[in-house]
Amino acid sequence: MPRTPIRSTRLYGALLLALALPLAAQSPEDEATTDDPAAHAAEAPPADAAPLDATAETPVEAPAEAARPAPTDPALLDAEIMPRAGRSMLLDAVRTNSGYFAVGERGHVLVSEDGQSWKQAAIPTRATLTSIATADGMLWAAGHDGVIVHSTDGGQTWARRRAAPWSYDIVDPSEGVPVLDLLFTDATHGFAIGAYSLMLVTTDGGVTWTARSVLGDSAADAAPVAETPAAEEGDDWTFDESDLALDAESDPHLNAMARAGSGALVIAGERGTFLRSRDNGETWESKRLPYEGSMFGVLAWDGDHILVFGLRGNVYESQDLGDSWTRVETGVGTSLMGGTALPNGGAVLVGANGVVLHRADGSAPFAATTFQTATGETPLLSGVLPAGDAGYLVIGDKGADLYRPQ
Repeated sequence: MPRTPIRSTRLYGALLLALALPLAAQSPEDEATTDDPAAHAAEAPPADAAPLDATAETPVEAPAEAARPAPTDPALLDAEIMPRAGRSMLLDAVRTNSGYFAVGERGHVLVSEDGQSWKQAAIPTRATLTSIATADGMLWAAGHDGVIVHSTDGGQTWARRRAAPWSYDIVDPSEGVPVLDLLFTDATHGFAIGAYSLMLVTTDGGVTWTARSVLGDSAADAAPVAETPAAEEGDDWTFDESDLALDAESDPHLNAMARAGSGALVIAGERGTFLRSRDNGETWESKRLPYEGSMFGVLAWDGDHILVFGLRGNVYESQDLGDSWTRVETGVGTSLMGGTALPNGGAVLVGANGVVLHRADGSAPFAATTFQTATGETPLLSGVLPAGDAGYLVIGDKGADLYRPQ
């Protein structure tokens, strides 16, 4: 997708927005949430003491380069092994033949055979990981700073395949853009989607990634943005409220992706965005959802049966891949952040304040329950997976737990 450079004032506003994506602390009253800022910033090492000139009365200052070495972006650093990583913020999970894998803040990838005991894997990034996918025994995880890591041995070892941290001296709109979801149709073909309509595709199992446009060139790409007089005079550090605003039509965040039983691909995003492809992602058709707010997840079953869920408990279902929609009553007003599809149209959805919605099949209504931790907290839940006789594995801002709805 061709891109033109953007001015610094617009870029700084975009970076602030990236910290407010609905990934970590979605409240029922507010769509924008804030992730842990520590996951985005590396600590600068202390400046070395300036050398003294024996013949001078005052110290001689060292060159700026020597006194303050450039910090290393956390996206390029190995994740630290933390003793309580199992209680840290987790954002996505998958189940493989060898067990469960969950990903989250500070590059944490946790592994468990039973959903109860977790160990942390060695991962070559400290960027917050928002999504994990599996196909044919291989694993991929992705997240902030455009990071994508890959395992070819069932999660035993991981390699960093992509990182695009923001750099102050290269003004590129794609730098620093978070990946929000991954989907692999087989071991070689995959998609990564994210903020500001980011889409990346791979045809070699995630070793290399290529950007692809799903909405065409936006108005922001086609025409330069008018700056304030102060900015025109060289004040590139000044921005106002308009710099933080997203265009009403262009570059919506793409939050979730799924593959229907018919083979079609679907994407749900912010501001009522819904995209579908019937040719394996080569071309995309934009359709509007009945609800103009953000959708954070999409589930798919046989044929063209799909369901989207998101802000303030809104759920919509379609039997024809989005040509028509039916509003699904949930009885809750809290945002729904994660879900899993069950056989015959059944589903489990989870979200803010520990809410868990369950229906046994597509003809049943959703029943709401509340998950509480052992300490009585009702966490923000971001994902759920079936766990056999144990019920369900739920993950969120308090880590991972097993839960059986009553």
